[in-house]
Amino acid sequence: MRVTFLLLLSLWLIFPLQAQQDLPQDYFASPLEIPLILSGTFAELRSNHFHSGLDIKTHQKTGLNVHASAEGYISRIKISRFGYGKALYIQHPNGYTTVYAHLKKFSPTIQAYIKKVQYAKEDYEVEVFPKANELAVQQNELIAFSGNSGGSGGPHLHFEIRDASARPMNALNFGFDIQDSSPPLIQGVFVYPQGENSHVNSNNNRQKLRVIPQGDGTYVTEDFNAYGTIGFGVSTVDRLDFAPNKNGVYQIKTSVNGNELMQVDFKKFSFSESRYINRFIDYAYYKNKRKRVQKLFQEENNPLSIITTYGEKGLVHVKDSLDYNYVIKVRDFKGNTSTIKIPITSKEVALDGILPKKIDTTAYYAKASQAVAFDEDGFDIYIPKNALYEDMYLDIKKDGEGIQVHYEEVPLHKNMTIGFDVSKYTPKDREQLYVARMTSWGAAYYVNTYKKNNRFSVSTKTFGKYALKQDSAGPVITPVNFRENRWMSNEQELVFKIEDKLTNIGDYRATINGKFILMEYDYKTDKLVYYFEDDIIQESENNLKLIVLDNVGNSTTFEGTFFRKN
Repeated sequence: MRVTFLLLLSLWLIFPLQAQQDLPQDYFASPLEIPLILSGTFAELRSNHFHSGLDIKTHQKTGLNVHASAEGYISRIKISRFGYGKALYIQHPNGYTTVYAHLKKFSPTIQAYIKKVQYAKEDYEVEVFPKANELAVQQNELIAFSGNSGGSGGPHLHFEIRDASARPMNALNFGFDIQDSSPPLIQGVFVYPQGENSHVNSNNNRQKLRVIPQGDGTYVTEDFNAYGTIGFGVSTVDRLDFAPNKNGVYQIKTSVNGNELMQVDFKKFSFSESRYINRFIDYAYYKNKRKRVQKLFQEENNPLSIITTYGEKGLVHVKDSLDYNYVIKVRDFKGNTSTIKIPITSKEVALDGILPKKIDTTAYYAKASQAVAFDEDGFDIYIPKNALYEDMYLDIKKDGEGIQVHYEEVPLHKNMTIGFDVSKYTPKDREQLYVARMTSWGAAYYVNTYKKNNRFSVSTKTFGKYALKQDSAGPVITPVNFRENRWMSNEQELVFKIEDKLTNIGDYRATINGKFILMEYDYKTDKLVYYFEDDIIQESENNLKLIVLDNVGNSTTFEGTFFRKN
């Protein structure tokens, strides 16, 4: 069978991948042995990105068998504290790759392979790219057990299908079946005047329209007057059968007077464009109201491939004395559709009769197409070209030991750099100083701080207040199942809790009798675990040493002795 696989792989290298309209419908099998019930759908709107796969529920448990969806070989194994946690990637002969993430543990063969790498590097976080002849797998072969590792918010399996260019695709288009009998839910409709001469009800600012459900899957908005160029936005979610989760939709279409304006298809995207979600949604509204509104018009600096526009970038040009019928159709994967009908009555208003947008002018003006640098009394700020989505005035001001760099409700596409002059601090004091992002309620969150001589700097994609803080305390180490001189022959694992409230856990290292042991760290529970099955212990009496560092270098050491029968 391995020879067959290698032959198919060589054929894939010769022949191009099939076009998307020819996606195989029976090639990939379900990676789990239970019915598919989803907690997350493809391209669902997430913080700073579109969701790249399906989140499959595992009955709120870990340890379910995970199977290879199709024949192939393990082409990548990545283990990280954050993100996907423990993840496997399978390369298939037809050019696609499947991804299995947030795993608890790998199958014995794969587990032995990666443990060897981890012990050789003496590091829990590793990434390797096995060759085609190292870890071949058959369809439905056990490859792992489901978990909750990395940035997972609860037990589930994250499953992806990627094309030959590593672009994530909607796995439901490959023949997977889910039950969904309800149309998408419409949470809100918004209208956005474009340009100072445009208005909605004599207002140049964003307006929320009252939406009236008609009971048959259609909605009608309240009457309103408008003039000039306007765009619309919709807040919508889909709910699948057997799950209360608020999921993403599959397609949105708009038209005016029967003519198509815009179409959004959540079928495939590239990781390089995913952060443009912050241009696609009304980012300020999301930050202030915690609801995502999808803008149904394509603004400058929004190159998302999921969007197709016909004519005027999805905008409507309302002329005096004419009426318009604008329609939004929101569809889920199973074809359930919600239709929103928006009647527009035109009414021209003199400029002095329109409530304008409030624009606060400052001494700091930045163009999106140009890099810009500012200095402010001991601080320096650099914003690279194309970090902003549009030209704007920035509010920058010193605030005690920190600096306010504009407002969090404005998105950044690229990292800006904020520099701090720390020349007034002694070298010893600087060791414990760090830069924190300050919240409106006064909480301080550590930001990775680069220290060089008299200047500290941070690189961040978030506007807001940043300040120097001090951390002089080391991490706290708390034994969970360890006691001094305890016999641990019946224990399967050695468990500690490690915490650092100011600058978080930076690194750790543990040894038994001077030999490195691999401890797995889950930042969500603060747990650090060593599994005795690694078989490092050769003696009855064992001396444990655990060193934990925070992100400014403060360290705490725990030492103790325990006993275990060989």
